Amino acid sequence: MAKVGLIGVGNMGMGMSRNILKAGHELTVYDVRSEPLETLAKEGADTAASPHEVGNAADSVFIMVLNVEQAKAALLGADGLLAGLKPGSTVICTATIGRSQVIEVGELVSAKGFHIVDAPVSGGAPGAAAGTLTMMVAAPQETFEASKPVLEAVGRDIYHVGEEVGMGQTVKSALAVLIGTTYAGIFEALTLAVKAGVKPETLRDVVSTSVVGNFLFKDTTENILTRNFKGQSNIGTMYKDLSLAKNMANDCGVPLFAASAAFELFQAGKAVNPDEDNWTIIKILENIAGIEIKKTE
Repeated sequence: MAKVGLIGVGNMGMGMSRNILKAGHELTVYDVRSEPLETLAKEGADTAASPHEVGNAADSVFIMVLNVEQAKAALLGADGLLAGLKPGSTVICTATIGRSQVIEVGELVSAKGFHIVDAPVSGGAPGAAAGTLTMMVAAPQETFEASKPVLEAVGRDIYHVGEEVGMGQTVKSALAVLIGTTYAGIFEALTLAVKAGVKPETLRDVVSTSVVGNFLFKDTTENILTRNFKGQSNIGTMYKDLSLAKNMANDCGVPLFAASAAFELFQAGKAVNPDEDNWTIIKILENIAGIEIKKTE
């Protein structure tokens, strides 16, 4: 049994926290909101009034916040995590904050004598709830091996992608490029077929058994057909991930033609419906085409 901390109990952090408890570890959690802390307290977690208190209680601490600004706020200052951690403790950054940003965070953590694990995840809230996240872990081999029991509490497919901090975020950005462009293709395929007179269920069935009939296509299409636009994968997260990928591409001098077009779609979707999920973008294309894609059967 390990003493684990988690900072950031949002949709992802809640599922991760529950699986850490389920694995039998001691867990101390912190969030700026009281509601999720009250929920987890009822389920067996200890709650903290600050990141500093999390550091006092835990040997390994997950950082599951939205961006690098929130990560720094959790780490630094008199009430920050780094001021409370014990020597030899490990900070596990599962938040997607970008390659250059996690390198900066890693330097702050290492300068205090603590271990840093760069471990962004994929799988969304459903994967966090099920404990089946894909984890892209960058850390020295020894640190990776020592952290494995804790990582296995929240992830199923755990890949050691490199020993240098930043490599985890690099792989995550490459994945974001593929996911973002796949979304764009799904939206355009559905709009084209339905506008031309094909039932959306027909396209769904055909594509589902084709070489591109993956989970993302099936899940996205089902949510569009049932007009389910809230509560699973807020568009702001994918928008952020594509933004980070574009920034990394600029740093590396790599053009992203398809991903840049996808980014513009996500920017439009976020501007119009910021509180809805990724597939809210379909509403923009529907409006242009003069259709609505929903179940006909």
